[in-house]
Amino acid sequence: MAQVKRRIFISTGEVSGDLQGSLLVEALYRQANLAGIDLEIVAAGGDRMAQAGAKLLADTTAIGSIGLVESVRYVLPTILVQRRLKQWLRQNPPDLVVMIDYLGPNIGIASFTRSTFPNVPTVYYIAPQEWVWSISAANTRRIVNVTDRLLAIFPAEAEYYRKWGSDVAWVGHPLIDRMQNAPSRSEARAALGIASEATIVSLIPASRRQEIQYILPVMFQAARQLQDKLEDQLPQLEFLVPLSLETYREAIDRAIQSYGLRARLVSGQTREVLAASDLAITKSGTVNLELALLNVPQVVMYRLNPITAWIAENLLKYAAPFVSPVNLVLMQPIVPEMLQRQATPDRLVEESLDFLLNPDCRSQILANYERMRQQLGEPGVSDRAAQEILAMLPEMA
Repeated sequence: MAQVKRRIFISTGEVSGDLQGSLLVEALYRQANLAGIDLEIVAAGGDRMAQAGAKLLADTTAIGSIGLVESVRYVLPTILVQRRLKQWLRQNPPDLVVMIDYLGPNIGIASFTRSTFPNVPTVYYIAPQEWVWSISAANTRRIVNVTDRLLAIFPAEAEYYRKWGSDVAWVGHPLIDRMQNAPSRSEARAALGIASEATIVSLIPASRRQEIQYILPVMFQAARQLQDKLEDQLPQLEFLVPLSLETYREAIDRAIQSYGLRARLVSGQTREVLAASDLAITKSGTVNLELALLNVPQVVMYRLNPITAWIAENLLKYAAPFVSPVNLVLMQPIVPEMLQRQATPDRLVEESLDFLLNPDCRSQILANYERMRQQLGEPGVSDRAAQEILAMLPEMA
């Protein structure tokens, strides 16, 4: 008798979601094969998930944003994608739905699943960080109400959602798996053609379009100041910029020329760029954890549209202890992070010089990285998540 194919739908967005999704897709196929399950994975995500074996229904890597003003341009594209996904799912019902981060769209998908397919389980993997910066309890309630099982990647996240009544399992952070095969500093430099004695600073400004506008100029101004200040002390200083999406190439190339940076834009070798670096000046995001796991000191910044920032600060009374995932793990300032008005070229230069010229600063951050690493779980995270998800598949009638 032929085996019945089981269908899992995974919904995520943005570059980081595509990365996490690809690790999960690989693990799901691996665990399904071990369990003798004939599995089909369909997804809203990006190229990485497609390469891992998911059938891509919509590319959502470039339609994400942070902030009120910033999100306006993506409202219509998101609505159209959601409409298309729901139509496909009506005609091709899934056996299980997995959401990865991506709060607004995924709440929409989960609510649709609840109403249309009440017997189809929903799993939230890497839930939105309401446990860090929730403005009200409304979003937390929505997440818990539409989720049958929540797979947490941080211990504090698991504790938070469990207190709200969610069925939670802490599986650890998937980057632990991804970085198992990361290149060493020497391997990365060999792959990129970089001399061992060169000083490499990676600039990581953007995985969202808004970041090209609000983050890149500040970061590149700081890089130019560093280039000028260190001309005598570090004559072999070079900047590398990993390209997150091809659509940003022209804007970043233009900025490199405009600021007169000795910088190279690198496509398709992000891990090599990170591993080869002596320091990273970076936006906040998943890449912060990648750098920490590679033992690369980093200076973190973020800027939003000033109107969004004013509304958040003055009307919504928004305040978060930290924004960088590295600091969130222990709720301590492991890496320096500068937000909005504090994120100036001068501040970035000041913090960067400490790491480049002061061995004690470098030693301290590496020791703190080790403490942080102990809170991310053991290797095998993606496989543990996959096992949890496959266990949720309804029994066949």
